[in-house]
Amino acid sequence: MKLAIFASLFASAAAFAPASSGRATSQIAETKSDLEALGKQLNPIVGYFDPLDLTEAALWGQSNEFTIGWLRQAEIKHGRVAMAAFVGYCVQSNFIFPWPQHMDGSTGPS
Repeated sequence: MKLAIFASLFASAAAFAPASSGRATSQIAETKSDLEALGKQLNPIVGYFDPLDLTEAALWGQSNEFTIGWLRQAEIKHGRVAMAAFVGYCVQSNFIFPWPQHMDGSTGPS
């Protein structure tokens, strides 16, 4: 009887154990040569495109690797903000509050 109780407790505890994740890791390219190889691989027609030569910049006196990493994070952040702004635009364009919104008592754009 004790063995059955112990086995059931062990089985229930194993359900909360972390599972081994089979996620693939991605390599982060943070040098100019890495970006050139990645650009050619992802878009063979255009290839590497950096018209402002930002990969050669050293922002705040840091290294090029720091600058490339910072610019990549900023691009992701601003992309997410732009997506949220688009959703907000769609919502405010399609839904009108039922109470008066203007001084003359109208409820919104007609």
